[in-house]
Amino acid sequence: MTLPTTDTRVTYPRGAVESVSRVLHVEARDDGRHAVLLDTTAFHPVDSAWPDQGADRGVLEATDRAWPVTDCVVGATDGTTLYLGAESPVRKGTEGWAFVVVHLTDGDAPVEGDDVVVRVDTAYRAAVSAGHTGCHLASLALNRALADRWRKDVATDALGAPDFDALAIDTTVIGEFGSVDTYRLGKSLRRKGFDVEELDAAATAGAVNATLAAWTATGAPIGIAADGPGLTDRRRWVCDLPGERAEIPCGGTHLSSLAGLDVAVDLEVSDADGTPVLLMRTRAVPTPVTTA
Repeated sequence: MTLPTTDTRVTYPRGAVESVSRVLHVEARDDGRHAVLLDTTAFHPVDSAWPDQGADRGVLEATDRAWPVTDCVVGATDGTTLYLGAESPVRKGTEGWAFVVVHLTDGDAPVEGDDVVVRVDTAYRAAVSAGHTGCHLASLALNRALADRWRKDVATDALGAPDFDALAIDTTVIGEFGSVDTYRLGKSLRRKGFDVEELDAAATAGAVNATLAAWTATGAPIGIAADGPGLTDRRRWVCDLPGERAEIPCGGTHLSSLAGLDVAVDLEVSDADGTPVLLMRTRAVPTPVTTA
């Protein structure tokens, strides 16, 4: 079969961990792996443009075979060549290109034209989804805790606070039941009006955690609003926090609510080659539900 000309349909934003899919294209790679493209997938791929959340784990299954997926990435094709991850010469969403979820398998692979069942590792998905949900909540709570340190008007976040997270972020790594965010507090941020002097990490963490406790106590539902089912269709994380709705552009996976979720952060200010850095470690752990 030829390479697809439309984006992969994705079902993971709605929480799906299984999908019945048609194999559209199989391509042998120089490293011995095979790139498998499907019409539809429940697999979340890592996006090289912002690799904060990694790929799902799981397998592709046929009647009598199973192929472990060793990696899953966003790819791009112009109809003649398949590019994986950072190999792509164009930005995601470029007209005339198809953007696809590439499932990588070691050794052999399914056959083009066959149907397979995509099965995602549910425990790993749930753990990373908790980490991603906690990451969003922590960034909003951190913005609120630092709001009085701005001397100039800057862009605001989904709840109207100065968006420290967007303006200072250097890296984000989301993992099982948590995340690590690194913020640079250098000259660029100071010129934007942020007061770095005497930033008390412990006191700020206390304020963040108080906000997080109030938010998670509501057990608010979480949804993903999507403009369509395609890989590049715009998606937004939506959560009704007390008295206000938060909507954040996001392509990852999440829990379905804040019910039973314990989220807390630790903050640390350090030095990186002469530039002050704020490190936020977020823990997001669902608590067991007990019954009488």
